Amino acid sequence: MDTSQPTVVIPKNKESSASPQRQRRSVAEKRRMVEETLIPGASVARVARLHGVNANQLFGWRRLYLSGRLGERKPGIQLLRVRVSESKPASVALEPINNGHVAAARPQAGAIYVELRQAQIRIEGNADPVLVRVLLECLRA
Repeated sequence: MDTSQPTVVIPKNKESSASPQRQRRSVAEKRRMVEETLIPGASVARVARLHGVNANQLFGWRRLYLSGRLGERKPGIQLLRVRVSESKPASVALEPINNGHVAAARPQAGAIYVELRQAQIRIEGNADPVLVRVLLECLRA
């Protein structure tokens, strides 16, 4: 009695034996994943597993994101659109002084009017540039 049986070799499917295709992620997807890791208490490894991404890759995207180099730039210094409107020059009033001389009064300083989505500001007179900058930075946040 012959107990040996011929062995049949079944070739593996090419698709299953080949390494998986590299998955391309859009910048928006990368940013969403990175932002999930920035939530307090979030684990980069868990977020990576959830999305099927290597944790080291996600750390790399996170480094790019935090440096402002992953797609859109983080808000930094931005120029604001400015509209300058001409107004009539301030009239100079003459005031008599006790000794009979006439002195010109200081002309009124201009006004700054800033209109943002959430606020409107009007600064009259001589504004301290540092104060104006701090005010605008506070409103931008």
